[in-house]
Amino acid sequence: MISEDQTALPDITVSNDCNYIAAFLTMDCPYQCDYCINEFEPTRQHPPILSAKQWVRGLSRIKNLTRKRGDVPITFQGGEPSCHPGFYDIINELPQTQRIDILTNLSFDVDEMIDKVNPDRLRRKAPYASIRVSYHPSQVSVDEIFEKTHKLQKAGFSIGLFGVLHPDQKQDVLAALKRATDEEIDFRTKEFLGCIDGKLYGQYKYPEACDMTAKKLPAQVMCRTTELLIGSSGHVYRCHHDLYQQSEPVGHILDPDFQLNDIYRPCDCFGFCNPCDIKIKTNRLQEFGHTSVQIKFP
Repeated sequence: MISEDQTALPDITVSNDCNYIAAFLTMDCPYQCDYCINEFEPTRQHPPILSAKQWVRGLSRIKNLTRKRGDVPITFQGGEPSCHPGFYDIINELPQTQRIDILTNLSFDVDEMIDKVNPDRLRRKAPYASIRVSYHPSQVSVDEIFEKTHKLQKAGFSIGLFGVLHPDQKQDVLAALKRATDEEIDFRTKEFLGCIDGKLYGQYKYPEACDMTAKKLPAQVMCRTTELLIGSSGHVYRCHHDLYQQSEPVGHILDPDFQLNDIYRPCDCFGFCNPCDIKIKTNRLQEFGHTSVQIKFP
C-alpha cells in the first residue's frame, strides 16, 4: 500500500552486495537516439512520475549507503533526469547523508545548475566523476558539450564525459576523446550494446539472454540483482527489462511495508533481458568482471 501522508516511513537498508542505486526520475528525454539502450525493448512504456516531494520522501528511506568498500550513491538518471520539473528541489532537499550522482546528456541550462546547486553536494570520493555526461554526436555538437563541461568544471563540479562506440559514431567519439585529453577533460568510452543488422554487440555473461528470441528459453530461470532500480513512478524492479516494461514490480518506495530482499526471483523472460543487466563491466570501484544480474538455470 502506497502511503501518501507525511508520516515517517521505515528505513530501507541496502545489502553489502549492492553495487548501484538508480532513481529514474523521469523517462522523458529531448534527444531521439536510435541506439538508446532504454529503447532496446520496442514496447517500452512511459510511466507517470513522482513529484519532487515524493521522491525526497521515498529516497530518504534508503540507509546504510556507506559500505566497507566505498559508498553507494543514489544515481539520478532517466531518460534525462533534468527533465523532471522538480530536479533541483530533489537534489537540494534530499538529506546530505545521501550522496548523489547524475547521469545526464547535459541538455539542461548549466548556468541554472551553477546557480542552484552547491558543487559539494555532487562530490564524493570515487574513481569516476559524480556528474557523468553521455555525448551523442548526432544530437549535440562537440563544441557545445565541451563548453558546458568546462563551465561546470570551472564552477567546481565533478564532471566527466562518456561516449558510446556505436559503429556509426565511433570516429566522432574517438575524435572527442582526443580533444578531451588535450583539454584535460575526463572522457571515457563505452562499448555499444544492442543489435545492428542482426549482429549483437557487447560483451555479456549470458549472451543468449538478450537475443530477443524464445527459441532457447528455459522453462524458468532464477535471477538475483546487485542493483536497486527505482522507476519514475516509484516502483522498484528486479531488472532493467522489467523497469522499462513496467512489469512485475517488487515494491514501491512509498509503501511502508516495502523492504529489500536480497534473493533469487523466478523469471520467465530469459532471452529478452536488457543488455545493461547481463553485460560484463566494471563495478563502482572500477574493477572489471562485474555483472548486475546473476542467473541460475534449471
